[in-house]
Amino acid sequence: MRRLTTLFPSEFLEEHAEELGVVERDRKLQIPAFVWAFVFGFAAGESRTLAGFRRCYNSTADETISPGGFYQRLTPTLAEYLRDLVEHGLDEVAVPNAVDADIDRFRDVMIADGTVLRLHEFLSDQFEARHEEQAGAKLHLLHNATEQTIERLDTANEKTHDST
Repeated sequence: MRRLTTLFPSEFLEEHAEELGVVERDRKLQIPAFVWAFVFGFAAGESRTLAGFRRCYNSTADETISPGGFYQRLTPTLAEYLRDLVEHGLDEVAVPNAVDADIDRFRDVMIADGTVLRLHEFLSDQFEARHEEQAGAKLHLLHNATEQTIERLDTANEKTHDST
């Protein structure tokens, strides 16, 4: 939570919303509470409904908002605002530009990953696992980080050694 509020201070959220015209009347809608209702309301609970987001907002804001008032604020401008916040967050947590000079001397940066996926036991004939009465598939991925492409993608049963 602290990392998010440092990354998105209330002043930043309010100023950017004002720049884009998300807020029409001053102080009727509390933008920080609105943003956090969407961020944390989406992560909590099984039922993620607009009514649930509104209840989440009303539980934290100083002034509650009616269902109609809440739905009226779900505009393309709000979508653009939330998209900007995601881009801002990604820009801030991405690898700094200073690293680029070091990576430039490499032709390609490759990332290899092997992951075991647990499958339903009905698939145990095709994807033999290390344990009886289970099924497992290994997913091998070779990702070219420089080109942003997947160079190789293979699947095998879980018992297959990584070197094959």
